[in-house]
Amino acid sequence: MLQSLEVISVNLWLILISLANLIILFIIIKKFLYGPVKKVLAKRDSELNEQYASAREAERLAEESRKTWEEKLQGAHAEAEGILTGATEQARNREEKIIESAEERAEAIIRQAETEAELVRKNAVEGIKREIVAVSGVLAEKMLEREINTEDHHKLIDSFIEEIGEDDDENQ
Repeated sequence: MLQSLEVISVNLWLILISLANLIILFIIIKKFLYGPVKKVLAKRDSELNEQYASAREAERLAEESRKTWEEKLQGAHAEAEGILTGATEQARNREEKIIESAEERAEAIIRQAETEAELVRKNAVEGIKREIVAVSGVLAEKMLEREINTEDHHKLIDSFIEEIGEDDDENQ
């Protein structure tokens, strides 16, 4: 049974050497492996933070651009509405001016036609008066067969014409 106890026995020196190996191995791994791995992880963490920061910055810039474009779009809509309103107002003003011009032309044409009609009427009255004078002169000459002299005859005809002119003026 003695042999079986040796197999189970605890060798303190062997435990201490294994422990020393473990500590040395831990120190070597920590010095050569843990430091570089920690640096790589820190570097990746800083890169991720930079990417997140740049993504946040890009999002902020995109939001500012969106707001700017919305403002420009609203300004463009307002400007288009202003241009449309201005064009409509200008068209109304032009329409009013054209109508006023047409009315003025129509009034001028009417005045000119009235003036021409009055002139034609006066010319016609003068022509009729001349014809009446001629006819009445011939008639009076035949009727009186030269009893009245020419001067009396003209006076008589002129008074007759004036009476006719006054009658025409009263009828108008």
